[in-house]
Amino acid sequence: MKKILKKFILIIMISWTFCYSVSCTSLNEGANLNDKEIQVSGNTSPEQLLVNEKNVLSKDYEPSNLTIPNIEFADGVSPEEKHIAGVIAKPLEELVRKAKDEGIILLGNSGYRSYKSQEKTLNNRVKEEGKKLAAAYVAKPGSSEHQTGLCIDMTNKDKYFVSGTKEAKWLAKNCYKFGFIIRYPAGKKNITGIEYEPWHIRYVGKTAAKYIYDKRITLEEYLKK
Repeated sequence: MKKILKKFILIIMISWTFCYSVSCTSLNEGANLNDKEIQVSGNTSPEQLLVNEKNVLSKDYEPSNLTIPNIEFADGVSPEEKHIAGVIAKPLEELVRKAKDEGIILLGNSGYRSYKSQEKTLNNRVKEEGKKLAAAYVAKPGSSEHQTGLCIDMTNKDKYFVSGTKEAKWLAKNCYKFGFIIRYPAGKKNITGIEYEPWHIRYVGKTAAKYIYDKRITLEEYLKK
């Protein structure tokens, strides 16, 4: 009887360990069976690169010519997050310079994040808040636009960059002039899958940015995905 009981307990423990492992893996995976891994080539232009929950980057993807732009960053920004794709460095520097000329101080807050960094961030949030909350606020590895290096989160000196602040208003009104868009605008969560983020700008080039700004649409709508 004792042997049977021991075998039963052993089977339960093995089953639980297997289920836990599968559950954690599914949360941390950048892609699942319904996701499409993006094939990025040297001919892929910024406005063509769409990254979201259904269009994911591989673990090995890294933007070319990662560089640190000549702008001021907020305190506490990691060395990795000060980097951005080289193609957006000059436009970003021009944007920040123009804002300063008009009395608006914009600070860099979070640029490039690697697949591994995103994975680490997610795992830490799972430990702190549980799977449900972590999944709601942290993108899965591979599905974060920060891995492209084409976007950056901006902030102000108060680190309070929300709708209605003078910095957020200026950025929303002017970023398209430098080839950027507010990637996750208000009222578009049903399309982007992300809540309104007035601080998150994405480089798509001046032509696409102006079109998106004038039409008040998202990158998904622009690409007709």
